Parts: sequence; structure tokens; C-alpha cells
Amino acid sequence: MLTRVVGIDPGYDRLGIAVVERKDGKDIILESCCITTSKNDEPHIRLKTIADAFKHILETHSPEVTGIESLFFNTNQRTAIRVAEARGVLLLEAARFSIPVFEYTPGQIKLAITGHGQSDKGQVMNMVNRLVAISKPITYDDEYDAIAVALTCLAYESRSFTA
Repeated sequence: MLTRVVGIDPGYDRLGIAVVERKDGKDIILESCCITTSKNDEPHIRLKTIADAFKHILETHSPEVTGIESLFFNTNQRTAIRVAEARGVLLLEAARFSIPVFEYTPGQIKLAITGHGQSDKGQVMNMVNRLVAISKPITYDDEYDAIAVALTCLAYESRSFTA
């Protein structure tokens, strides 16, 4: 049975990461954070920062699968390209660890967390707080989104990983 997942809310300046474990029917956050990159660094250095931080999380927590939010942009192309590059780095690191990757649309995540695919960010954050105990202050919604992705992955993929 699937018990440990890493959820990712992809980004370039800041991306959310959460490792969630299901133990005795209860979901527990093992780690959640935002990986940030410096606007002063060259793009290749920023991507290395993302790769190194994600590799450390994979080495530390040994997740069975990765869940990642699919890209959706209605902003500028430059931002979309940079986030896509960061996402590529994350997918590469997961592949290096032979960790399967599952992708979810924002609507799938909202549906899994709130029961309604058109929920707003506040509703998702409220439900995340109800579904798992959060033991530290969370500053950025990227971290909440990563927790939501991890919970979505557990909900959708647990059936595929039964013993």
C-alpha cells in the first residue's frame, strides 16, 4: 500500500514541497517547505538550487511516488518557460531515484481536497488544515498547495499501490 508521497507545487522563484505519510489511516506531514531561488543568480544556478534541494528531500524521506501539479499559465511566457524548466529538473531528479510521477490538474486537486473542482485558494487551505495537522506557521500558499498535491496523490494513487 502506498504510504509516503512527495507533493510539488512547481515554481521558479519559489516552489512548494511537502512529504506526507499515511500511517494507520491518518495522513501526517513529515516535511513541508518552499524552495526559493535568488533573483540575483543565473538561471542555471537557480535550477541547480532546486535540483539539490529536491534531491535532499528524496534522500531524506524516500517517498514512493511524486505528485506534481500540472502547469497552467495565463501570465507571461517568460514565467511559463522558467517554471517549465524547474519542473523538468524536478522530473529528472524523480527519475534518477526511480520514483513514479503523477500529474494533477488544479481542478483534480481542488476536487480531491474540497469535493468541488472550482474551489478557491482559501477553501483549499481551510480543508488542508482540517485534513492534516500543521505544526508550524506556513507563510506562502505554495506550501499549502504542495500539501494539497501530496494528499491528492495519496487519495488517487493508493488504490494502484495495494499489496
